[in-house]
Amino acid sequence: MIRTLQPGQRCEVWIASITGERNLASTTEDVLLEAPNWTLDGAALILNGAGTLWRFDVGRRTIGQVPLTGIPELNNDHVLAPDGTGIYLSAKDGHIYRAALDGGAATRITHDDGYFHFLHGVSPDGQRLACVGIEAGDFTQPGRLMTIPAGGGDTTRLNVAGHCDGPEYSPDGEWLYFNTEAFTAQPGHAQLARLNTSNGSAPDAQAERLLESGTVEWFPHLSPDGRWASFIRFPSGTVGHPADLPVDVVLVSTGDWATPRHTWPLFGGQGTLNVNSWSPDSTRFAYVAYPLDCFSPR
Repeated sequence: MIRTLQPGQRCEVWIASITGERNLASTTEDVLLEAPNWTLDGAALILNGAGTLWRFDVGRRTIGQVPLTGIPELNNDHVLAPDGTGIYLSAKDGHIYRAALDGGAATRITHDDGYFHFLHGVSPDGQRLACVGIEAGDFTQPGRLMTIPAGGGDTTRLNVAGHCDGPEYSPDGEWLYFNTEAFTAQPGHAQLARLNTSNGSAPDAQAERLLESGTVEWFPHLSPDGRWASFIRFPSGTVGHPADLPVDVVLVSTGDWATPRHTWPLFGGQGTLNVNSWSPDSTRFAYVAYPLDCFSPR
């Protein structure tokens, strides 16, 4: 089901700086936009909305659809290829596709292997994709970390216990960063972790916990220089990553995940920060808020 704005709700695309400032880049009451990526040239943000792909020109503050063919309606999991010309996309049929960033025909990558695939990361060398597999598309089942050749092929499952989501490669390709419920028996209590890519598929693979908190953390995204990370913080007791909650977008140094450098409260959740949205110069990142007239940030 494609998400739409509620009555009295608007969609705001924000650009935040590592120095703490933020600027409202775009607002609309027509299309619910989600999950910005920043293009390699720094000129645009790529978002999804209404089941299609959109390109927002950061300088001109204009937006238009990216014309794609041969692909079902999109969800909000999409990542740019390292070469800056292609994009990998997750669709509502549970498959991952590749297309040119300028549009055109999309090519399906994943096989019919019994899983729905939700893309989150591309290795720096462009050779592998990191995704979450949901068996038979049954969302009562836990998400499993997987990798797949970028050109298509069989998936490799990574051995991390508990529900996992958001796997994303570090800039050096040595780690996968993600959120997981492996550290707790409390349903929904996702925490941030990383896994070394050299032994992730080993039977005794162990995820390294990045911080311990009473809140629920999702979607860690590293800056291209590896110095900074952004993630979204849900209230304690949240199960999954639902929409329309008071949440925080958090900036940390990768040397100290437990101490926020800056925090931006907003009304959002699903769609706010699902994929990596860092600018290529590592100074800014984008996120989306969905304020309602009746809600004020904390």
